[in-house]
Amino acid sequence: MKLSLSEIIEAANAEVIKFDNEQSLKSCLYGFSTDTRTIQKSDVYIPLKGENFDGEDFIQNALNSGAAGYLTTDKAKIFNNASFIFYVPDTKEAYLKLANYYKNKIKPFTIAVTGSSGKTTVKEMMYSVFKNAGNTVKSVLNHNNEIGLCQTISSLSEDTKYLIAEMGMRGFGEIELLSKYAQPDVAVIVNSGSAHIGRLGSLLNIAKAKFEITKYLNSDGILIAHDNPLIKEVNDNKHKTIYFSLNSPDLKINKMTADYSEFTYKGMDFELNAAGEHNIQNALSVIETALYAGLNYSVIAKGLKEFSPIEKRWDVQNIQGFNLINDSYNSNPESVKAAIKTFLSFTPSPKVLVLGDMGELGLNEKDYHAQIGSFIDNFDCDYLITLGELAKYINPAKVKTVHLDGKEEAAEFIKNNLPLGSNILLKASRFMKFEEIIEELKNHGV
Repeated sequence: MKLSLSEIIEAANAEVIKFDNEQSLKSCLYGFSTDTRTIQKSDVYIPLKGENFDGEDFIQNALNSGAAGYLTTDKAKIFNNASFIFYVPDTKEAYLKLANYYKNKIKPFTIAVTGSSGKTTVKEMMYSVFKNAGNTVKSVLNHNNEIGLCQTISSLSEDTKYLIAEMGMRGFGEIELLSKYAQPDVAVIVNSGSAHIGRLGSLLNIAKAKFEITKYLNSDGILIAHDNPLIKEVNDNKHKTIYFSLNSPDLKINKMTADYSEFTYKGMDFELNAAGEHNIQNALSVIETALYAGLNYSVIAKGLKEFSPIEKRWDVQNIQGFNLINDSYNSNPESVKAAIKTFLSFTPSPKVLVLGDMGELGLNEKDYHAQIGSFIDNFDCDYLITLGELAKYINPAKVKTVHLDGKEEAAEFIKNNLPLGSNILLKASRFMKFEEIIEELKNHGV
């Protein structure tokens, strides 16, 4: 993202505190940085503030590293080696305004994606499809907050045709803010489940928070949403809506294995190198978005076939003679059930579940974990290993279960008690750090 000084003043509604060279108002373009460690010569430094840091404490460092000037919320914070100084009441808001201004200059077709689970997967599927239709920029990793949105928009080039922005939230108002500055052409709600119910209090409130993605949807834009009763309840019907689900009469699943699917949707055949019905459902949201954007069938089919799951999402590895599936990037009741169903339905024995705590489930967190145990009893499973204070409440009646204290103990148990060739699914919330189980297995012989 590069803007002239006059554009910066206009976009951020900034007040000029210091300005050395009026000739450069429109003639020079400047980049932006929020990090003094990576600042480039002649960048504009945007000092962000957080609970435990204040970027304005590092303005001089930014100037010493080559910054040409900076934004500030303190009119008295003057450093004479700056070529220009602009006052704004809030540097994060100014960053968002600058990003929005730049996006409106580039004018990419903008797709916003949110959901209780699967939004990062859908974003990656979208990218796999849209990159074959033109220059496409996506949110990096799970950079799905305000700063992530600004960084994503900042990476747009003049020929960017499509922008795919992932939008996360932990409470009310967060997705609305992202929608305000992204101004999407398509808003995608992958699903609405129980993730963050501990913060929002009810499933209906979660649906309301997800629906904020439509607040600044372009007037002629479209909502593409999971066919969920709660989403339908909160839908104000101000925008055209397309609902998708596995129950669609337009969908026929032709083949599924542990890591591959073939299905027909609206008379078109697709292949997907990903496991589970939930990923077919994810793909439906991508297909609907792509069709609305005018992409042809061959581009959509090619992109879906080229998609591969990202790290820690159904990552299959053979370690020390065990077949491990690491799906431990994040976890909530819906995603856990989807993973268990896929794994236990399509994986040969011996099949072992290693499950950990699910976070932010509120007062009923023990019940949500207990429900997972009852769900497991619907399938054939040879062994269950649980770790965590909440995971101990996962107690299926029909499956041999052991509860362990730590990742090292889990790795030892796997090595010493399970037969070689066992198929093992690891699933837990990110804070459980289940990748450490894999590292323990890698670092020690059987």
